[in-house]
Amino acid sequence: MNNYQNQNKFQKNRFQDAEESKYKTEVVEIKRVSKKTKGGNQIGFTALVVVGDKEGAVGIAHSKAKDVASAIRKAERRARRVVKEIDYDKELKSLKYPVEVKYKSTKIILKPAKEGTGLIAGGPVRVIAESVGLENLVAKIIGSRNKSTVVRGTFNALMKYKIKKTND
Repeated sequence: MNNYQNQNKFQKNRFQDAEESKYKTEVVEIKRVSKKTKGGNQIGFTALVVVGDKEGAVGIAHSKAKDVASAIRKAERRARRVVKEIDYDKELKSLKYPVEVKYKSTKIILKPAKEGTGLIAGGPVRVIAESVGLENLVAKIIGSRNKSTVVRGTFNALMKYKIKKTND
């Protein structure tokens, strides 16, 4: 592969990222992590990212890299690959029915709310709900408040509303 073809390949990737910019990225958490090695400590960063289009699509990813910007970019790319469509009441901008999900040591309760209620949810649940496009929702986190388990639990709860694909 010559240099021109190589350069063209990178340009396609750049345009592909710009094409998918309809998704809004939210960084939920950044942590500094280290690993003991023979030569000393290896320091890196992890990023927990939520992407959504505010019209029913949402994806989450957790990634690790040597610097913060790379970790966020990597997580964003991974999150775009796992975007799922959520079926919710577009008129009320709320869920259709209540759902309760237990993920590890966290229990997430999501309940639909009347129009004008607003988003009554804390931390990571709020970030995901905003990314999906929900405006009227009541949520409660019971048990562990670890951001990564709450995000994954909320994502699993929203998968109960996942749009089924039919083979017509």
